[in-house]
Amino acid sequence: MLTLNINGQERQLDVPEDMPILWALRDVAQMTGTKFGCGMAQCGACTIHLDGQPIRSCVTPVSAAVGKKLTTIEQMSNDPVGQAVQSAWQELDVVQCGFCQSGQIMAATALLSQNKSPTDADIDTAMSGNICRCGTYPRIRAAIHHAAEKLA
Repeated sequence: MLTLNINGQERQLDVPEDMPILWALRDVAQMTGTKFGCGMAQCGACTIHLDGQPIRSCVTPVSAAVGKKLTTIEQMSNDPVGQAVQSAWQELDVVQCGFCQSGQIMAATALLSQNKSPTDADIDTAMSGNICRCGTYPRIRAAIHHAAEKLA
């Protein structure tokens, strides 16, 4: 039994220590907002925050999260930066199919939490590795700038 802090709440999960966080969240904690994409940390669909830093939950074992704070897409509506990002996503109609968007939003929120006025290069660096098969990258970048303006 492992104790994890998920979105500010202590949760006891009966999982093996080497289970990827993604599967502990989705299959055990029944939190399905975090998506499975590639299983190799290459696409970013599974991005969550571990102590505020974006990580790929599909390859990170739950043992790495013990004693730390996990934040998932389900918590973004309670985070001021997450709220600004989600609002910008809606206002600029970023989503096409939506599959990658929870990971995109988590990466964008981590960026804006650390850099309130990112350049295009900052955005490209922070968002690299978050693949959008629909190619909404220009809208994602515009939404990040829009969210930054709202937060200023």
